[in-house]
Amino acid sequence: MIEAGLIIARFLHYLATTALAGLSLFPLYAYAGAEPGVLGRWRQRWILWIAVAALFSGLCWFAFAAANMSGSMADLLDAETLWAVVHDTGFGTVWTLRMLLATLMVGVAARGLRSKGTAYHQNWMMPLLAAILLASLAGTGHAQIEEGWAGVMHIVADAVHLLAAGVWLGGLIPLALILHRYLGTDLNVGPKDMDRILMRFSGMGYLAVAALIGSGFVNSWFLVGSLSGLLNTPYGQILLGKLALFGGMLALAVANRFWLVPSMRNVRTDAAEELAMWSARLRNHVLGEQVLGWMVLLAVSILGTMQPAVVGP
Repeated sequence: MIEAGLIIARFLHYLATTALAGLSLFPLYAYAGAEPGVLGRWRQRWILWIAVAALFSGLCWFAFAAANMSGSMADLLDAETLWAVVHDTGFGTVWTLRMLLATLMVGVAARGLRSKGTAYHQNWMMPLLAAILLASLAGTGHAQIEEGWAGVMHIVADAVHLLAAGVWLGGLIPLALILHRYLGTDLNVGPKDMDRILMRFSGMGYLAVAALIGSGFVNSWFLVGSLSGLLNTPYGQILLGKLALFGGMLALAVANRFWLVPSMRNVRTDAAEELAMWSARLRNHVLGEQVLGWMVLLAVSILGTMQPAVVGP
């Protein structure tokens, strides 16, 4: 019961923080000019609600983590137990700082919706806060096991891994919305604009995939250590499942870049039905990437509760 709750809370928090990073960072690289007003307002509303979800899921994560450490949910009513987790554990210290950051993000997002005057500040503040919130997850996991320079290298690799996942997986959310609505009059995004957005997202995707592979190799070295650990331990086997899901995401992304996007580009701008058909296919592929990405996050949430293979089965 406690372990299942811990996995679910971790998964929801990973999902929220990844979405926050992707939504916040997307305008920095996806547009040649200003962001379409309709998409910007939609994105700001969702940033607020997802920031609230990140805060709430973080509180749930702490509750189940504390119960897991003490062995009973009843201990959550004991102030001394809660203080010990916050004050005497590395997880508690990082968790406290992250929840303060999440609270700040909720305030910044809410203020941005109420006042146009804060829009400029949100252009840099929200992406920065979202990136820190996501990267700081590295301080709550297995990277804490290592000491010295090995520990620093592991935390840095983990942070890079998280940020790359946020850019790719989180960025699929606004991309899916644009693909769904760009032929409509309210978004004011034409085929040429759509092509530029897709190419910019693909370019960022190359960097994200390279960062994921490189940092993933470093993390695996610390947590698995050998081919035997990968094949013959529960941790390694779930990691293999995660890699298979990542391979599925990569296959869809390659199909998008080298088949669907060029096909959309070759359609005449006045061929509305054909353009809508290719757009729908691309949107379905993007949604498929999202579903596989959510499954990857679930695998990560499970792995975070398990003993690394390098330590032993």
